[in-house]
Amino acid sequence: MTPATTRAVRVALVSALALGTIASGLGTASAQPEAASAVRPAAWGACADDVLAEIPAAERTQVSCAVQTVPVDHSRPRGDKTGVIMMKRPASDPAKKIGSLFINPGGPGGAGLIYSAYGSSFFTPEVLEKFDLIGFDPRGVGRSAPLRCFRTQEEADSVNEGWFALPITKDEIASSIRQSKVYTDYCGINAGPLLNHMSTEAVARDLDVMREAVGDRQLNYVGFSYGTLLGATYANIFPSKSRAIVIDGNVDPQLRLTNGAQYDRERARGFEIALDAMLKRCDTVGVEKCTFAGGARKKFDTLRENLRKGPTTLPGGAVVTLTDVVGRTSSNLYSPSTFKALTAWLQSIHVAQNPSAASLGVQSVVDVPMLNNLGGRADVRVLPDTPYTADDSYYAVNCTDKPFARTNKNWASTAAKWEKESPTFGRYQAASDLLTCPTWPTRNPDRWIGPWNRKTPNPVVVVGNYYDPATQYIFAQRMAKQLGNARLISVDAFGHCILGDSAGADAAVTRYLVDLTAPVNGSVYQPNVQPF
Repeated sequence: MTPATTRAVRVALVSALALGTIASGLGTASAQPEAASAVRPAAWGACADDVLAEIPAAERTQVSCAVQTVPVDHSRPRGDKTGVIMMKRPASDPAKKIGSLFINPGGPGGAGLIYSAYGSSFFTPEVLEKFDLIGFDPRGVGRSAPLRCFRTQEEADSVNEGWFALPITKDEIASSIRQSKVYTDYCGINAGPLLNHMSTEAVARDLDVMREAVGDRQLNYVGFSYGTLLGATYANIFPSKSRAIVIDGNVDPQLRLTNGAQYDRERARGFEIALDAMLKRCDTVGVEKCTFAGGARKKFDTLRENLRKGPTTLPGGAVVTLTDVVGRTSSNLYSPSTFKALTAWLQSIHVAQNPSAASLGVQSVVDVPMLNNLGGRADVRVLPDTPYTADDSYYAVNCTDKPFARTNKNWASTAAKWEKESPTFGRYQAASDLLTCPTWPTRNPDRWIGPWNRKTPNPVVVVGNYYDPATQYIFAQRMAKQLGNARLISVDAFGHCILGDSAGADAAVTRYLVDLTAPVNGSVYQPNVQPF
């Protein structure tokens, strides 16, 4: 696989997978966990043809799939059941096999089933040699009984109409508040039994069932972005069952689980930090490598404020709005390989707003696709142009885990406050969970809120990029501090998550996964490729 292909895969892995069921369990409900012997070994078999179509041809004869039954409510293990689908890519040298390595791509709502088939994008050959890679769609996601708030696409379209990604005017704000309430009403009607059991704690308990089903005494796990919360939750619920846990692109678990609004407010700051660093790097490399160079920060701020007054029409006739620029910039900050094309697009807008700038010369503009991370709401880097799968797990998890005030009547003033301190991304971030979760149709859900400091036998390896937009670097520092036994390694890099894109970090993680040799705390590595 070429470096360009590897990067495309890294930007890309969320599949449009669907279908799943919830089966009624037998017997009476029980608040006590079932004995370990109740977990049946995973029944591996052929993967469905449409699943195989999503992975490289060379992997199709290697992988196998299984559906693991888990309780809908883990406090009632004899009650209703649901299925979690898994895909296994076997260790390339079975004689050297250490165990299974579970992977979660984040989101929440990232369908991780096919990640095992793309292991070479994230892991060294030694890891592939010694571990079965296990990808899975968490409960309510993809093919694991997807949680859906709508019966038809027409219903979804009717709700999305009038729900603005960046509501600014009074009418846009009022319409967005109204439509988000309609959305959560639909979820209360249609989502089904999983609605009240979508917490990260529930997924962590599912993960422990899957660990036992594949025959491992302890868990080996790599989680990206939101997947870092899943890893941290597992490590604290099941510390003695944690062998090697690597978490890349970290959330702040304590803040996220105790104050959803403040977490999102700080998340907006993370995007601002990444944007500022990108614009400074643009100026540093100069106009030959970055067309937008030459006072890039001031140019961007002026461009943004001009768009607040109205859209800009490019020479070819394309109309660019403030929502376009904020959404596309937010999206492309996930992937440094898009920076050069993004800044060329920004320069074309600058020239359209300032015709005299055209004499300075403009490089050819390459259209920069917005990464399809659920309209900028999800954490994971994914494929451009991936179709929406009618899966509403993103809000189902976030609105269960993250506490918010039970009203959004103060949304406008809060969004204005966030926008003042984070001028590009404050309002954009507020238009997601802060707008929707206050009316989410669950109350007092079961969720893990700590402790976070239980000691695992081996250190959890925490990986953080200095300029990660979606999970800013300070979150990785806080994660490492909150965990009872952790090592923090850092990469002086842009983009969201890094494994597979930094040879130094990859080597350190390999030694940890294989030999349990934890990296030196505070180690700093470089990315394989710099932007521009």
